Amino acid sequence: MSYYSPPPSYPEQPGPSQHYWQDPPPPPEPPVAPPSDVPALSSAYRRLRRVGTLTALGYFVLFLLLSAYAPGLMTGKITRGLTFGLLLGLLQLPVTLVAVAAYERSARRRVDPLAEAVRRQAAQSPQGARR
Repeated sequence: MSYYSPPPSYPEQPGPSQHYWQDPPPPPEPPVAPPSDVPALSSAYRRLRRVGTLTALGYFVLFLLLSAYAPGLMTGKITRGLTFGLLLGLLQLPVTLVAVAAYERSARRRVDPLAEAVRRQAAQSPQGARR
């Protein structure tokens, strides 16, 4: 014999902005498939980020590894006061600036046209027109 009795079922309470005398809100619209260029845009942007990051950080990691494991190379003199390590350290800023410039150029050539195509497709879709 069980002493447990389930609680009585109560009618569903309306939400804070709905009253009993109002009609229930319409069901949400099904999600619309993304435009065909969205996967291409995301992969182009992902590739762009990877190349830019690996270029700038790769040079810096190379500099650190050479400093740690090849001190003889890094202390080698190029001229009177300029060592190879100092030259590589001074080249860090230009390499980073070249990586940023290449990132920007590649973004303008490859990613921006895809983003514009996605914007056009979204504006032409029925849901994009409502917004």
